[in-house]
Amino acid sequence: MKKVVVLLVFAVVLLVGDTVLDKSGIESSFGAEKACDSGNMHGCYDLGLMYAFGNGVEKDFGKAAELYKKACDSGNMRGCHNLGVMYTSGNGVEKDFSKAVELFKKACDGGEMPSCSNLGFMYANGKGVEKNEQKAVELYKKVCDGGEMNGCYNLGFMYANGKGVEKNVKKAMDLYNKACDGGHMRGCSNLGSMYTNGDGVKKDFGKAVQLFKKACDGGDMLGCSNLGSMYADGKGVEKDLGKAAELYKKACDGGDLDGCRNLVVMYEKAME
Repeated sequence: MKKVVVLLVFAVVLLVGDTVLDKSGIESSFGAEKACDSGNMHGCYDLGLMYAFGNGVEKDFGKAAELYKKACDSGNMRGCHNLGVMYTSGNGVEKDFSKAVELFKKACDGGEMPSCSNLGFMYANGKGVEKNEQKAVELYKKVCDGGEMNGCYNLGFMYANGKGVEKNVKKAMDLYNKACDGGHMRGCSNLGSMYTNGDGVKKDFGKAVQLFKKACDGGDMLGCSNLGSMYADGKGVEKDLGKAAELYKKACDGGDLDGCRNLVVMYEKAME
């Protein structure tokens, strides 16, 4: 079955803060509020996280956005990043890609690599800014060189598909491998697809199975779906339709539409 390679969206809220929650979260939220009120922007950022996730306080995206803005305006770049994320999703604020770009650029210039990655995505897809794949490549390279595997993965995608740079499958493979080794599970999955399809490398179903399993075990649902296909087709592993169905279901339950489609096909065939 077809192995799908997709560019990831990296608009995720940073989960790094300075406040340690107790079991109830109440004491910590009080401490963060007190710190924020006294002008400590780390406290405002942490309190924003608490409102965004409902830790120790009732979940309130609007309040989280206010706190991220306060932190951002005072130089806390994580606050800028998280506020940018909220503008891309429309949580707590009206969706505004242009505003998100502005915030990601500010945070990126301030050294936040996840913001540079998100800014690259915005340029690659023309969201809130004129599409510029060359600029996206430049940003992904900055992120990858800075040790963030999201950047390495996305840069690999650009090389694999000749977007903003001359197509170079070997370079793409090296970047996916770097991302995979660094814990980016979609990099493992895409690398497995290259071994399955013989893209820039000799076909090796056994190696593909290893990579799909690593990706699946690491939470990448595309890896689970692809591993299911290997079991369904008996490639690199003994054919096992039961195992294939199990993996497709896991992928489907995790939001991978290919897993859902493959599972439906299996049920239809079983009913023939």
